[in-house]
Amino acid sequence: MTRDRLGGTNMEEIQLRGALEAILFAVGKAVEVEKLAEAIGCDRGQTEQLLAQLAEQYESGRRGIRLKRLEDSYQLCTGEEYYDCLMRIVSHPPKNALTDAQMEVLAIVAYKQPVTKAQIDRIRGVKSDHAVNRLLEWNLIEEAGRLNAPGHPILFATSRQFLQRFGISSPAELPPISKQQLEHWEEDVWREVQGQRKE
Repeated sequence: MTRDRLGGTNMEEIQLRGALEAILFAVGKAVEVEKLAEAIGCDRGQTEQLLAQLAEQYESGRRGIRLKRLEDSYQLCTGEEYYDCLMRIVSHPPKNALTDAQMEVLAIVAYKQPVTKAQIDRIRGVKSDHAVNRLLEWNLIEEAGRLNAPGHPILFATSRQFLQRFGISSPAELPPISKQQLEHWEEDVWREVQGQRKE
């Protein structure tokens, strides 16, 4: 058999893609590239190449499953075009509808992450406890460490669930926001941090 660009036989490449597919199917959630590479005994570059080939197979074959990249992880998902058919068979609760306040908080976290709740409150001009708690409950945001300031407040960032729900691979794919808005947010956050250090 001819040897492919990964240095193995074509059959070996097919088996490796099959192994990746089996792992992702069995796990049922996003798996980091490094863990996938370790599981199939390949380096990261080879593993990403195999995943790209697998994703292309799903796309070109118009199959009911898609392979999506979520930052540094991959997950098997249902093709969006088949969702209506799936709903006729599977009873699935509707997605939680976000309120204007929750969307506002989510946007601040997405564009300014990592960010504290106090910073979110400062930017919005109102308390955001309820919205933050709901977004945490729905796994759209998550704790991302602590700010190096008095009290060490919790920092929040968007989650993999956020990426999946909004159909993007990383926060870098978010639509651009005006420079004026970013500067306004940065000024508010800077004042809030300086105020904490003086206390």
